[in-house]
Amino acid sequence: MIPEVKLLEIRNALIESARPLIFFDDDADGLCSFLQFYKLNPESRGVIYKVAGPLDEKFLKKVEEYQPDNIFILDVPNVSQEFLDKANNVYWLDHHSPIDRKNVRYYNPMIESKNKDNRPTSYWAYKITKVCIWLGMAGCVADWFVPEDLRKEFSEKYPDLLPEDIKKPEDALFASEIGKLGKSLSFILKGTTKDAMTCVKVMTRIDEPGEILDQSSSNGRYIWKKYQKIDKIYQDIKKGVEKTKENLLLYIYPEGKMALTSELSNEILYENPDKFIIIGREKAGEMKISLRSAKYDVLPILNNALKGLHGFGGGHLHACGANVKKEDFTNFLEHINAQLHN
Repeated sequence: MIPEVKLLEIRNALIESARPLIFFDDDADGLCSFLQFYKLNPESRGVIYKVAGPLDEKFLKKVEEYQPDNIFILDVPNVSQEFLDKANNVYWLDHHSPIDRKNVRYYNPMIESKNKDNRPTSYWAYKITKVCIWLGMAGCVADWFVPEDLRKEFSEKYPDLLPEDIKKPEDALFASEIGKLGKSLSFILKGTTKDAMTCVKVMTRIDEPGEILDQSSSNGRYIWKKYQKIDKIYQDIKKGVEKTKENLLLYIYPEGKMALTSELSNEILYENPDKFIIIGREKAGEMKISLRSAKYDVLPILNNALKGLHGFGGGHLHACGANVKKEDFTNFLEHINAQLHN
């Protein structure tokens, strides 16, 4: 967990900030975390993090342009020391594997819990801001987590979005309205950074989930239209997934298709809970993949498979992402399969 005194520290810094600059990850958890911070302090300026590898010195240009008094980093698993050495007043809130850095105020529930508490960043954003529980819940569910301590409050306000009989995170994601909302918020970040930030700007003007789910406002209709456009591409890619009797379910879709491996791997896992899932796409000589499993511990298997190869990756115990050079991918799969048959 993150101690209450630390949550209050972030809250006060955000409230008192005149020019907050917020970097956030390009998934629903990152977006919902940013939007909650924005609701608490509308002076916030958002910058989406849409690159492989760490948030590094390339992003200092945004700092120089905006001249913030405080910088907040949300749901980004890796920030380079070079960035932190040249930035000031940085507050970094994350829930991935802890990382050692200096010149930063770092908040991660994995530290206090000895790597046992990885509740999503959007959960902690709600604990900090207390302004918009539907954003907190949507980000959590999209990140495969149902926060039971928020469920009662959420259900009282939005009884139709998460039925009482839905307990498992995967059911919440794929069989509830809050899950549909989480999926839509993930999809609207696809495409170019410019298009994604246009959707983020529209999202800052949305106050209730029904604006999107029921298309009850012009802003909600804009978001829903973008979601439907991406979902059509997603469904077309998904058609290529084939059943298998093997432990490993592998699907690589063609170069040029949109980056939807994370979302697709989640749904394929939901439909195949006994499999080790690898969904990927080829781009510029690299295999960009998402790995999922409910049966196997994905993170240690991934780390072992990458040894001696050109690639990198990381994430959570049962959900990871990785980049592997195309020429090493066959060996990578052999390393994975060897561990699945041990």
